[in-house]
Amino acid sequence: MDKLLLIDDEVDVQYSFRRIFDGANIDLSTATSGEEGLKLIPKLKPDLVIMDVRMGGISGLETLRRLRQFNSKQMVIMMTAYGSTQTAIEAMKLGAYDYLLKPFDVPKLKQLVLDALKAARDMKQVVSYQPLLESEDYDLGIIGRSEPMQNVFKLIGQLAASDATALITGESGTGKELVARAIYNHSKRGDKAFLAINCAAIPDTLLESELFGYEKGAFTGAASQRIGKFEQCNGGTIFLDEIGDMTLPTQAKILRVLQNGTFERVGGNQPIRVDVRVIAATHQPLEKAVEARTFREDLFYRLNVVRVSIPPLRERPDDIPLLVSYFLKKFATEQNGSPKAISEKTLKLLQEFKWPGNVRELENVIERATVVSKGEAILPSDLPSEISKSHFPAAAQPTTPSVASAGSADFATISRTLFNWARDNSKLKVLPAIERELIIQALLETKGNQVQAAKILGITRATLRKRIEKFQIKQEIAVT
Repeated sequence: MDKLLLIDDEVDVQYSFRRIFDGANIDLSTATSGEEGLKLIPKLKPDLVIMDVRMGGISGLETLRRLRQFNSKQMVIMMTAYGSTQTAIEAMKLGAYDYLLKPFDVPKLKQLVLDALKAARDMKQVVSYQPLLESEDYDLGIIGRSEPMQNVFKLIGQLAASDATALITGESGTGKELVARAIYNHSKRGDKAFLAINCAAIPDTLLESELFGYEKGAFTGAASQRIGKFEQCNGGTIFLDEIGDMTLPTQAKILRVLQNGTFERVGGNQPIRVDVRVIAATHQPLEKAVEARTFREDLFYRLNVVRVSIPPLRERPDDIPLLVSYFLKKFATEQNGSPKAISEKTLKLLQEFKWPGNVRELENVIERATVVSKGEAILPSDLPSEISKSHFPAAAQPTTPSVASAGSADFATISRTLFNWARDNSKLKVLPAIERELIIQALLETKGNQVQAAKILGITRATLRKRIEKFQIKQEIAVT
């Protein structure tokens, strides 16, 4: 359960927060002054602090200054009335995650809290890059004893000891964000902020202002100055995921930050200096993008100081038993049960499969298998058909109906198969599960291209975005 501390001297605000977050898997505590909040934070160790700018006693800004003296990673959101927006902006320069205008919009408040809690977990969860499965003393681990993964571990160690810019490459689902977080966790900036930005998930028109902020009046709707992620992350590490999707004008600003540590807000003309370590990642071959002139050559060389190439899962099948063991323990812990065993034939099938979705796909398969398995061990029949079909003799292999050439009989067969699965797994919410899986597969097939995925699924991009939000697929496709 996430811990939330509200610091506000208004009784009505405290009451509203209790109503909004009661039963939302959030443990809410309150304080009525900055002084009280500073005393509570070391005891409560909240995941997120939300406080007002203006309170009796010391101000929210002074509270944040004092907080930063003993906790530089505490996630903080400021609340402010329109008249004190500039003060909230100053708070963001001190490392606040964001600010909220009073009176606040409840859906926006909820989303902002969820985003901030995820960012807090990213900073708090230490990623181990040499985990021992016999030990349970780590939360997250990059698992592998194969030679390709040992080479990755060596590079992580070398990068953690330096302050060099890094470029992480690899197919979707290989764990590029985990590698970035491992570099951050073990670096000298590990006690500072870490922010992850998925460049492919933010519309092109908004990405520049998200990264660099904007001045009041810079464009329609820019009612006040806004601080960007680079300023918020000053002194820390910023992870730019899917940087290959970034537009050329935004690339030029990133290049300037890497060259001399300065940039200008959108609509501004004053250079702003920051000290931020940049770690970038992409599943695209940037060399080809440079040839096609969709990616700047000078930026490519600036990013490619040290490259960490993560091998696809199909190239390290010996690591699959380790990963399976890890995921079985993980899901058993989440369900307060004992890890299921896995048959030798099942493990062999998993090692022979090509895994287009890499480690993320393997994790999803193991999670599904733990749900549908009726015994203490996972059998070949508990795996998806595309994996388990090799378990059957050639003459008896089940065939998958082709939707591309579908007639009514094909659709009837598919429907009957899905119905039988639903009947046998009555505890599952089958229709949402099928819809969610189709969306994930479409995104994997198109390497995260939402326009192409929406076309395959026969829906609009806006509808796809809503489904990604509804089924919480956003976090999964962000960790590429």
